[in-house]
Amino acid sequence: MGEAETPSFEMTWSSTTSSGYCSQEDSDSELEQYFTARTSLVRRPRRDQDEPVVWETPDLSQAEIEQKIKEYNGQINSNLFMSLNKDGSYTGFIKVQLKLVRPVSVPSSKKPPTLHDARKNPGRSTAVRRRTSFYLPKDAIKHLHVLSRTRAREVIEALLRKFSVVDDPRKFALFERAERHGQVYFRKLLDDEQPLKLRLLAGPSEKALSFVLKENDSGEVNWDAFSMPELHNFLRILQREEEEHLRQILQKYSRCRQKIQEALHACPLG
Repeated sequence: MGEAETPSFEMTWSSTTSSGYCSQEDSDSELEQYFTARTSLVRRPRRDQDEPVVWETPDLSQAEIEQKIKEYNGQINSNLFMSLNKDGSYTGFIKVQLKLVRPVSVPSSKKPPTLHDARKNPGRSTAVRRRTSFYLPKDAIKHLHVLSRTRAREVIEALLRKFSVVDDPRKFALFERAERHGQVYFRKLLDDEQPLKLRLLAGPSEKALSFVLKENDSGEVNWDAFSMPELHNFLRILQREEEEHLRQILQKYSRCRQKIQEALHACPLG
């Protein structure tokens, strides 16, 4: 990604919920309790529906882009306008809501990033030996100033850099959200899709289209995206769940055997 394509950010928090911090230097039991309580390898039904919400993305002429931008700017009630550049591209703002249920990881040598830190030091450490995990504020809102050619994958990577998050970007996905007839639909954006173009075509209505950052929970688990401590932790979880499942099965048959034996003893001989 060229320097001119790097998204710039105006950050806005929509929630005052404090983050919960847990260090991987702490006892393993705390980390295991978290994954046991919050993470499951079994798919659960979603309340919101992940159904395709297809926006037509036609190739617009320069005149059509200019007209669309004028229409868009005329409908918004803020100063988050779109601007046409001399090279034919355009810049504008997209709003991203964070809906992460799992903690993110930052280098343990760093303090958990605050909003001031994210603005002051957008850099991201590459050499990570020890990590500290913490929860991002629930339903936090970010306004991102991006180019029309900025891709969804670049938006995710820039968000992670802002907070010094060292988790693999493949763990996260950018979704478009739409409301139709009282139902909420989500569609995961492809890596090369351009969020600002989708925003322009859909107009400024948040009900028609908004963006959400969530965990990349596909049908198959991408184990390569996890760190070694996380993989070892999953193995411990699987072993514990297997042992608990076997215990329940043995207990079930033991009760059944006991009932049969009680019935045999109650029967008169002969």
